[in-house]
Amino acid sequence: MNDIVASAEKVSKNFRTAPDFAEKLAIRLGAASPPPTVRALDGVSVQVRRGEVLGVVGESGCGKSTLGRIMAGMLPASDGTVRRNGEDIATLRGAAAKRARLATQIIFQDPMSSLNPRKRVGEIIGEAPRVHGLTPRTEVPALVAELLKTVGLDPAMADRFPHQFSGGQRQRIGIARALAVKPDFLICDESIAALDVSIQAQVINLFMDLRRDFGLTLMFISHDLGVVRHIADRVVIMYLGRVVEVAEADTVFEAPRHPYTVALLDEIPRIDRRARRFSAIKGEIPSPLNPPPGCHFHPRCPHAFDRCRVERPALTTLAPGLDVACHLNDGRGLSPEQQEPKGD
Repeated sequence: MNDIVASAEKVSKNFRTAPDFAEKLAIRLGAASPPPTVRALDGVSVQVRRGEVLGVVGESGCGKSTLGRIMAGMLPASDGTVRRNGEDIATLRGAAAKRARLATQIIFQDPMSSLNPRKRVGEIIGEAPRVHGLTPRTEVPALVAELLKTVGLDPAMADRFPHQFSGGQRQRIGIARALAVKPDFLICDESIAALDVSIQAQVINLFMDLRRDFGLTLMFISHDLGVVRHIADRVVIMYLGRVVEVAEADTVFEAPRHPYTVALLDEIPRIDRRARRFSAIKGEIPSPLNPPPGCHFHPRCPHAFDRCRVERPALTTLAPGLDVACHLNDGRGLSPEQQEPKGD
């Protein structure tokens, strides 16, 4: 367990709109139905090992950002347990809870909306270590200057406001703010998606440098498989609130075992596929308000059979470091040709 920095164990998260007084009255009188429940996460189990970069991949709406926020302690789980260094974060109190919160930091997709536009950069970066008593007030300017240099910015920029920076620079400020409280676990929630491609490469390289220099563990949430292949050690594939495959990055990209992973990889543009016409994965992702029974992917799966429509596949270990949730892997109901994994 010493190698596990953070873990989610059968975590579920439900969202429901709170009805106002009139809606409550209508529901009680039978004139309206209760508000629908969105099951954003459905029994998700994930482990993040110390020092690794864990990539979390899936289409929009699959629950990957919700998982990141729950593991960061920003949202409570509806069911299940989130552990930090083996301890249930829901049971931590006082100084232990504070240490766990500070040791886990999250970097968001849109740096402009995550930075206070009324505060100067020096205040944004230096506020948390000062408020939490990690750095004396007199030492905050030196800390801010050091952090700005660490993320590749000029310390003289500390007196500027966020709107005076480019998108890539604002993201670097967000990273510096996260580093200010000396975390050991960073959750990067689509943290390069809003940046230009050339700036994305710079920020990715910065993450890799920080991982090496500060001994950080990263949970890298993204929909870009090309980026994840470059940065991640292991990859978690999510679909409609469930984990469908977990494996080492090389295994996922060279020998995927779940049909959804295969479909995602088949749509990555490659030079040797210049003559191929690309198309999206068959069908639309179902609504989380009314997910299909059995395997959530079966309406879009080319190999679906009767069992897929009624029975949820369990996340099963097929080999060391390889977990897959798919009925194809027990060999019942399909031909050998259909069971062969496809490469990318």
